[in-house]
Amino acid sequence: MQTATTAADRAFSVHGVDDAPSRGQRVAATSFEDAALTFLETHHPPDFAEASLMVEDCETGERQCFRVDLESGATRPCD
Repeated sequence: MQTATTAADRAFSVHGVDDAPSRGQRVAATSFEDAALTFLETHHPPDFAEASLMVEDCETGERQCFRVDLESGATRPCD
């Protein structure tokens, strides 16, 4: 379930690390990490323990990569 957009939310594009950037989904979130977790709420990869996601700020173009443990929701930067 995606949360309502607030004034502090920014637009991010999120996609799996192995997916083409054109497959990215636009997500409104307050941070890169929040965008990754929001994306997973609706685009959960089946049968995996971990997801690797590329998150891009649509305004600045800054990109960050996260590995997300799908059971705990814990995130860490990609290696």
